[in-house]
Amino acid sequence: MNRILTTIRKSKEMNILLVLIVISIIISIFNGSFLTMGNLLDVVKSNIVLAIMSMGMLLVLLTGGIDVSIASVISAVTVVVGQFMVHVSSNIVLVFIVGVLAGSLMGLINGLLIAKLKIPPIVATLGTMSIIFGVVLYLTNGTWITGIPQNFIDFGRVTIGKFNVAGSDQPTGIPIQFLFLVLAAALTWFILKYTVIGRGIYAIGGNKESAERIGINSDNLTLFVYVYEGFLIGLAGVVHTSIMRQVDPNAFIGFELQVIAAVVLGGASVLGGYGSVFGTLVGVSLFCVINNGLILMHIPVYWQKIVVGVVLITSISVDVIQKRMQEKKNVRVDIDENIQRFARTSVSKEVKTQA
Repeated sequence: MNRILTTIRKSKEMNILLVLIVISIIISIFNGSFLTMGNLLDVVKSNIVLAIMSMGMLLVLLTGGIDVSIASVISAVTVVVGQFMVHVSSNIVLVFIVGVLAGSLMGLINGLLIAKLKIPPIVATLGTMSIIFGVVLYLTNGTWITGIPQNFIDFGRVTIGKFNVAGSDQPTGIPIQFLFLVLAAALTWFILKYTVIGRGIYAIGGNKESAERIGINSDNLTLFVYVYEGFLIGLAGVVHTSIMRQVDPNAFIGFELQVIAAVVLGGASVLGGYGSVFGTLVGVSLFCVINNGLILMHIPVYWQKIVVGVVLITSISVDVIQKRMQEKKNVRVDIDENIQRFARTSVSKEVKTQA
């Protein structure tokens, strides 16, 4: 029992979960509508896209990279999907295929720039962010895409189960889009937990040079990570369109900060090598609960942006400090071991000389 409690205490994810529970209790005290079924379902539905994209960002951070182009990529995906449905076909399967292919292609471009041309991730993704968003604005002139086919709109309204919600005459249920979040989380968890690719991702994030010395191809893994992230962004773009039932090219401006903040808040290290799907989901939940709590307490919108910035800086600062402390500890251990080895060698030589 003590071992279990010690493990829980040392786990970043469990500590974050505890913070989530405490904050939820505090918000519910100030506003009783927070824990109602209707509000919780609204929070889930409005943040499914954030959670799906966070799964992709998790892998990027695990490698020690960063991607600030994700807002532009999902904006481009929604435009491609919207135009495809309006002018080509509204077949739901084809729409999802087009969405994930578009996202994967843009992820591939980022991956090639970073893995093959050796451009730093922040520089490469800043460049593609500007290019992609510029192309999107050129093609759409910043105007919304409407006229989404009715069969896709009906698909976006499908729910699972029925719940009676206070203040509503009609029962509601879990949105169909939630299943895509479950799929994205399960697939990401499986890759990280049970595949050679997952172990390689943790390895190159922890120490790239050491990983390469044992035969891990960091370039191919980096390429996979950005393509996989693009795949999930494509999925998120289709999901977003099914929720909103129209396309706004400007809807995701600044969204990359929310995704990064949510993943970092979930315990993922910006320096690479540490993070989990469970922690990311808890981090996303905490981020969404804080935002929802601010809204329910009628706190101005600009405070939400301030909170995002504070959360991001605080989480990264704690991560960097912990990393430095660990490095100092490792150095001290190495020195102590060398001293002990030298002492044993000296004693052994002295004994042989006396003999």
